[in-house]
Amino acid sequence: MNDNTSSPTTAPVSTAIPTPVTLLGAGAMGTALARAWLAAGHPVTVWNRTPVRAERLAAEGAVVAASPAEAVAAGRLVVLCLLDDASVGEALDGADLTGRDLVNLTTGTPAEGRKRAAWAAERGARFLDGGIMAVPPMIGAADSGGYVFYSGSSELFEEHRATLAVPAGTEYVGADPGFAALHDVALLSAMSGMFAGVLHAFALIRREDIAPGDFAPLLVSWLGAMAPMAHQTAAQLESGDFAKGVVSNLAMQVAGNATLLRTAEEQGVSPELLTPYMSLMERRLADGHGEEDTTGVVELLAPRKG
Repeated sequence: MNDNTSSPTTAPVSTAIPTPVTLLGAGAMGTALARAWLAAGHPVTVWNRTPVRAERLAAEGAVVAASPAEAVAAGRLVVLCLLDDASVGEALDGADLTGRDLVNLTTGTPAEGRKRAAWAAERGARFLDGGIMAVPPMIGAADSGGYVFYSGSSELFEEHRATLAVPAGTEYVGADPGFAALHDVALLSAMSGMFAGVLHAFALIRREDIAPGDFAPLLVSWLGAMAPMAHQTAAQLESGDFAKGVVSNLAMQVAGNATLLRTAEEQGVSPELLTPYMSLMERRLADGHGEEDTTGVVELLAPRKG
């Protein structure tokens, strides 16, 4: 599924062939992408619905196109960084996409990526979808850790790998055009759950003589120590044995949840960030899986096919 199992790779700026790049979208992220390519010596043609944003890049060497069709005609590699999938369709409506390589870095869903890939193929274009795992200040910054998931045409990816690696690292995750968005959203969803736990933790100490700044390093260290459990969860899901390697089983954790809830009540903190997960744990326990790990909750969220 993933032919790049190591860390996301970024090509050194000096090794990238100066391929012309057409960029549709000059918002914060699009502007960062354009500047990275310009700094690396790539000719950049840019279009934006609000012209003034694109014109700011003209002073840095970009060519500003009057329309999306004009921008697309300027070169083979066309990168889209727009508001949403509907914006992509609107921008490319009427443009001749024959022989073009479309790289869609617009945030979307797996289904939108697959549909857009089929749409591009009908118009004679190759297609690669992308999920940006970075914020604009990380784009083009050496060792920032930012990278982009790519999925879709492997031929397109290999041909333009060096150019795509200029703004941020690259991670190709498969020929299915929906996989980039799926990886992106899966990681962001995990982040959202972590943020929920962080906010609950700070809420618990808020009314006490505990400085948030003193507590934060403890929180970061603890979460960092717990994160590798994802490897055990993955192994259990792959083997189907949710009781393998269990240290604190589901029954123990459900019992421990009572203390978390009582503490929240004592501190005057709403438990609403915790209770959905706890309810799932209780359901799994009631189904007779007390000796398993919490991995079995996945069965309640997404039962196995067949």
